[in-house]
Amino acid sequence: MRRNVNLELPDGRICMVAPYHMSMKGLESTVLCRDDEDYDVMVKYIAICARRKNVIVIIYAVVSNHAHVAVLSPGQEEADDFGQELKRVYSMWFTKKYKEKGVLKHVDAKAIPLENDYHVRNALAYIPRNAQDNGYAPHEYQWSGFGAMFSKAPVSGRQVSCMSTREWESIMHTGDNLKGVRWLLDEEGFLIPKSFCCYRYLEQVFNGDASFFYKTIGTVNPAEMNEQLVEGPRRKLNDSDLFLIASDTSRNWYSQEISSLPEGKRYRILSFLWRTRRTTLEQLARVLSLPRETVKSALKAITGR
Repeated sequence: MRRNVNLELPDGRICMVAPYHMSMKGLESTVLCRDDEDYDVMVKYIAICARRKNVIVIIYAVVSNHAHVAVLSPGQEEADDFGQELKRVYSMWFTKKYKEKGVLKHVDAKAIPLENDYHVRNALAYIPRNAQDNGYAPHEYQWSGFGAMFSKAPVSGRQVSCMSTREWESIMHTGDNLKGVRWLLDEEGFLIPKSFCCYRYLEQVFNGDASFFYKTIGTVNPAEMNEQLVEGPRRKLNDSDLFLIASDTSRNWYSQEISSLPEGKRYRILSFLWRTRRTTLEQLARVLSLPRETVKSALKAITGR
């Protein structure tokens, strides 16, 4: 299989791209999609944000409290930007529709590079397997890109590029100019996966063998993939970048600069950074200006060890 390939990006450039797994999951109990309209919007925003950030969608799955997307990206920065943009625009949709502010504040969106054949195949199989979280088999589930893979049926539908600006706003939920996209809508107005997913990449990953793909879906270890792609991996930041995140968190949570926070409130931010970032005891002590032994005790209380 070829993990890295030359493909045309949404902006028309031919570029070497590599696979990444992007997850968007609430760190607390957060229901992202409450009805079919929410699922529809999330899928459309996946396509729109990929176009904005110049990455290519391979396959995706959206369930009630999280989303997974595999993309082909020129680099880590573009993959990260895609995840953050998806979180941003869906947060705006959610806030406007439900009049609930800050619900997505603790939703973590991060992109992880798929660095070897094992991880590529298992990640691409793990994504549609998430349909089981909503009680469906992968082939039965509407809100994933599974149906685009190894499908020989011709695809037809309403062309998004031929819609009016008003229709883009009302149906696609965007002010973007979508002329030139190849996307198609079905009779219900839902985006057809095969019209925007790079199914040929997935098919070559599985050697053009549909049975190999289906078997991998059935045998992939979901707990292992969740740990590797969602819960476990964190890219290490330098002190200044982690300090900026801690400072933004302090302002958002307490409307105070972190330098003026009492220790008790700094411990809450410490817990947040430990859960969401790849960091160390020593780095947390430096960034939060806390004694090393105090941080060690706090982490022991959080982790139980």
